[in-house]
Amino acid sequence: MKKSNLPTCSLIISTYNWPDALNLCLKSCLRQTIFPNEIIIADDGSKKETKNLVEKYMAEFPNLIQYIWQEDIGFRLSRIRNKAILASKSDYIIQIDGDVILDKYFIEDHLTIAEEKYFVCGSRATLPEEYSKEVLKKKTIKPNRLKIPLSHFLNSFRIPFITKKMATRYQEGKLLSLRGCNMSFWRKDIVAINGYNENYQGWGHEDAEMVVRLHNRGIKKRSLKFGGIVYHIYHKINTKENEAKNFEMLNTALRNKIIWCENGLQKAD
Repeated sequence: MKKSNLPTCSLIISTYNWPDALNLCLKSCLRQTIFPNEIIIADDGSKKETKNLVEKYMAEFPNLIQYIWQEDIGFRLSRIRNKAILASKSDYIIQIDGDVILDKYFIEDHLTIAEEKYFVCGSRATLPEEYSKEVLKKKTIKPNRLKIPLSHFLNSFRIPFITKKMATRYQEGKLLSLRGCNMSFWRKDIVAINGYNENYQGWGHEDAEMVVRLHNRGIKKRSLKFGGIVYHIYHKINTKENEAKNFEMLNTALRNKIIWCENGLQKAD
């Protein structure tokens, strides 16, 4: 897709009580080769430090950043993402988490691979715990590739001509191989399935269930490999006390070929 034909784009960043990481994420957003038309911060109940940080960026970049907050009454990622989707005004949505640092070509790579009737799943290069502390302390937005573990090393390389060749071939048939911190989709496709299922409470599988419903509606998966690079800042794994229940909802969507969720966008405030 030529740059002149790229769709309008909303970048949705979900966050919760980690302003130091969000600061690096936003810094990397603002060095992109192609800017999103809007940046929406989807905050699942952070304290004032996060709001104060976002307001500084809003003052520096007026009319670019929108801040959406909801009360902290538990892990409600599906709901805050729905609110952000409803607030978005662009044709295409790129979704990340506030604990990732973006390569400067990140937005360009996602928009270049965007195609009707497809959603896109990217990968991530996870930074080790000790190096993550160094990155946060030094406020680094250009991580050292040599510090990345071998298991994630290839995820830090950008090779555009390979990206295009692998888009429909990489992990072909592996629908649930995805990262919620690096995804993109057409807004109209998400609206057509009623967005995220807000019955998901606590960590786990809300992204996969949404992707299953997209697939059941005929929207196919493309993989963004050797492009759309994100560096994930290490953190402890969230509690998984609700994972079994969430996983069963995912299996139900798979078994019954569900397209629409009742508790979704239409019920978000």
